[in-house]
Amino acid sequence: MDETEFWEIIDATREEAEGDAEEQADLLVERLTRLDPETVLDYARHFEARFNRAYHWDVWGAAAVLLDGRGEREEGFDAFRCWLIGQGREVYEGGVADPDELAELLDEFDPELDGDGEELGFAADEAYETLTGTETPDLGLVMPTGEPEGVPLDLSDEAALAERLPRLWERFGAA
Repeated sequence: MDETEFWEIIDATREEAEGDAEEQADLLVERLTRLDPETVLDYARHFEARFNRAYHWDVWGAAAVLLDGRGEREEGFDAFRCWLIGQGREVYEGGVADPDELAELLDEFDPELDGDGEELGFAADEAYETLTGTETPDLGLVMPTGEPEGVPLDLSDEAALAERLPRLWERFGAA
């Protein structure tokens, strides 16, 4: 599976799920179980590489702004990164390159409904286990350790968030 095929699967399932991340995860599992196990592992590598690439302070800041503070916790940030991948290539690439750009890339965002794509992160594992009866093996990717990339940011400091992500703060920050 190449990068284009990966994004085609993400886009097709997102559109079919009408933006509902849990439904998208179910559709991903369904779609992935139609593939052979090695292709599912290729998909998993693509997903994990993008998940790791989004381990950046400014992306974490965007999660904190969009999720009304719930994105400050690591679990919330992990679920946000999965959700960001689930939004497709344009939103993901733009949001990782410049998280403040999410102010323009997102049509809308409801912190009660959006931003939690945790189940998307497990879709490949579930599909692989269904196909093989075994757990997903080590994907051979280097996992980030320690602090996120970039300049550290106090995620609980609204002034710091507004300064670092001005457009995102203006559109989605504290009311």
